[in-house]
Amino acid sequence: MRWLAASTTVLALFAQGVAADTFRFTAIPDEDQSRLVERFSKVADYLEERLDVEVEYVPVKSYGATVTAFRNDQVQLAWFGGLSGVQARRLVPGSVAVAQGSEDAEFKSYLIAHRSTGLERAEELPDAIEGMSLTFGSRTSTSGRLMPEHFLRQHFGEAPDELFSRVGFSGDHSRTIALVEAGTWDLGAVNFSVWEAAVADGRVDTDKVEVIWATPPYPDYNWTLRGDVDARFGEGFSEQVRAALLEMDDPELLASFPREAFIPADNALYAPIEDVAEELGLLR
Repeated sequence: MRWLAASTTVLALFAQGVAADTFRFTAIPDEDQSRLVERFSKVADYLEERLDVEVEYVPVKSYGATVTAFRNDQVQLAWFGGLSGVQARRLVPGSVAVAQGSEDAEFKSYLIAHRSTGLERAEELPDAIEGMSLTFGSRTSTSGRLMPEHFLRQHFGEAPDELFSRVGFSGDHSRTIALVEAGTWDLGAVNFSVWEAAVADGRVDTDKVEVIWATPPYPDYNWTLRGDVDARFGEGFSEQVRAALLEMDDPELLASFPREAFIPADNALYAPIEDVAEELGLLR
């Protein structure tokens, strides 16, 4: 197993005619890069053993770069968020969502707040957030932007720019947590699983920042596979990949996502995400 430092390296390797029997995958950069490399390098080792081909994890610097790598066949498999998966599958006809975490069928986002706001956890969005500052994660993050914005608009009947004094985009969930904890932003929208893992690991000072609201559930992360892998790697390869993902049962490996298990998925599950993205003008 190897992992490549950047997508530009992948382009160079393809230009040199790297053998087609190297199976490459990537993942949206929703956390600190070093944590992602540690997690997905282990996934690459696991897939290499199961698929009996060389497997490389390709880190990328943005959500958009993940979709681009998939579209350009620089990677054949990707761990996408709900929105980035929809974007990729629209760009690559025949690609399919093959698996999701057991938690991803009913995912949720947290709205977190700095203690100085005086806000406390509530079942409904508090009216007091109006006029405060808020940072989303990546512009195309399902849990860090798309669905939180959808529910905010649904509740208040206003766009975020009209509702808040300032609106920003941190780039990833870990950064959102750090910025709200530091008081740079009053509020932040984050992936619930990243938040809970960070709290469990002691990487969050809950005396400075806390969860004040959780969204209703929605479908999110997924493993998406290009539809041409059987032609490239041999008949039945796509089913081998699907089986390897669904049968991943190493507790340590699953905990790094964190997920309890991977379960079957298909493109139709993400129709609600596609609908919301269309409403917000996030699909081309």
